[in-house]
Amino acid sequence: MEEELHGAEAIHGEEVGGLVFHPLDQFIVRPLFGENGDPVHWYTITNATFWMALTVLAVALLLVYGARGRATVPSRSQSMAELLYGFTHKMVEDVAGKEALRYFPWIMTLFCFILFANFLGLIPMSFASTSHIAVTAVLGFGVFFAVTIIGFVKHGTKFLGLFWMSEAPLVLRPVIAVIELISYFVRPVSHSIRLAGNIVAGHAMIKVFAGFAAIAAVSPLSILAITAIYGLEVLVAGIQAYVFAILTCIYLKDALHPSH
Repeated sequence: MEEELHGAEAIHGEEVGGLVFHPLDQFIVRPLFGENGDPVHWYTITNATFWMALTVLAVALLLVYGARGRATVPSRSQSMAELLYGFTHKMVEDVAGKEALRYFPWIMTLFCFILFANFLGLIPMSFASTSHIAVTAVLGFGVFFAVTIIGFVKHGTKFLGLFWMSEAPLVLRPVIAVIELISYFVRPVSHSIRLAGNIVAGHAMIKVFAGFAAIAAVSPLSILAITAIYGLEVLVAGIQAYVFAILTCIYLKDALHPSH
């Protein structure tokens, strides 16, 4: 009987003789104060809200505090702020046109928040807030509703011309319209899942290889793999923020110029 209980404990992880790690545990939302088992309510300050607040603070420090001097010979922080501003401004103008520049602050905010959240999530023992679909879905559906409202406000029912391909043969136009309509409503889902999926995949792989680092025989290879994946994740952090922002510009262009 004791042997059976001993085996059951080993199976449930209370006594483990082998290599056991849980790569997805890093994405669990926990209360920032109190015990890990405490319930999370809508008002609970969690690790997710804490790191999102740090993201907002980091963006404000760079763009507001870092560029406050507006010196002719800029400091490092001012140079970074100006580079980020100029890069985003050019992206909006090139993709969506000059008419879209009135929405530049909105796209700049999205880009900076995702960029800084991704990079802060790479700090050891931190929390990647953009790994949660609850966060990315708010951003993705926010873009979807915003561009849809902009399209109807500016063009009224003419905005529906986005789904009607007048250049196509008359027989195919209804079929194409249905396909375009489905594609349009899938946008926020793909917009949000793409970001969260890439962040989760990269962080999970790092955790898996970190688990193998405990084995002396493969430890050097594991450390090399972690270094390579971490370098790749740095690129992914920037690329995913850029992809989210440029897709927002494309959707905004459709709302401003539905006939194109």
